Amino acid sequence: MSTIHLTNGDVAAESLRAALKEAGRDDRVQALRDDLAVGPLRGIDEAPEVRASFWDRVSADTKRDFLREFREQAATLEKIASGDTNLVAWHGESASDQLMLRRVCYHLRNSPQRLNEVRLSIRDLTDPGAWAHSRKDRATSVGMFAPTVLQAHLSDAAPISVLRISRLALEWQEVKHANGETRRWRDNSFTSGNFADLDARILDHVTEDWQPAARVAAELMTADLGLLVSDSIALWRLHELAATRRIKLRGDARAWRTLELCAALSHCPH
Repeated sequence: MSTIHLTNGDVAAESLRAALKEAGRDDRVQALRDDLAVGPLRGIDEAPEVRASFWDRVSADTKRDFLREFREQAATLEKIASGDTNLVAWHGESASDQLMLRRVCYHLRNSPQRLNEVRLSIRDLTDPGAWAHSRKDRATSVGMFAPTVLQAHLSDAAPISVLRISRLALEWQEVKHANGETRRWRDNSFTSGNFADLDARILDHVTEDWQPAARVAAELMTADLGLLVSDSIALWRLHELAATRRIKLRGDARAWRTLELCAALSHCPH
């Protein structure tokens, strides 16, 4: 029987494809392209418009058609769920990866015997210089792991018990119902947060002098928040803070290289 590997995002998918190629396997890899740790979830499995509208507001990429992407992804999930192919869900210890796992379990709850998993954690991250080692929450995503590491874990794929699939599917329903602005993963459970928490982290590092926006964004993206904040979310929050006059921005608003920020109430030097 053929196998489809499911990952959270394109980076993880590309790394896994390289690992499979090196192992001489032609298994298919399907990337699920949505950071489920942020934005509204209520109605996500019935109406792709909910998530598409959110990412349209967030993304600086005006050429992406999120509604088309999410409709195609919903169709792909439905096709996978109704098929008979062996499935392997790859996940690390991050809110987004864990939410992807639960969403997959929800869609496969009526054919649980097809679903397997590969679990990765900070212990498997062999690069001692990886910034994830400095995080207190030890959050990891599959995209952090090199193809050689993923190749070594191909044989770790193991069935998920029917009982666990049922429990994870129920947790997905609960998280959707809670519908927080953000979702944090700690001690094997989810809690809801809000974007104000991210904004507060940003404001903690804003000064009266101009400084690279990328420096402040890095502080947010490496903070112990219970979720991995992407650069697109960080940039969006900077724009939102500038729009509400809590910070000042200058430079190309779409490029980290030139973008700078300072406190809104200060007389930032030119």
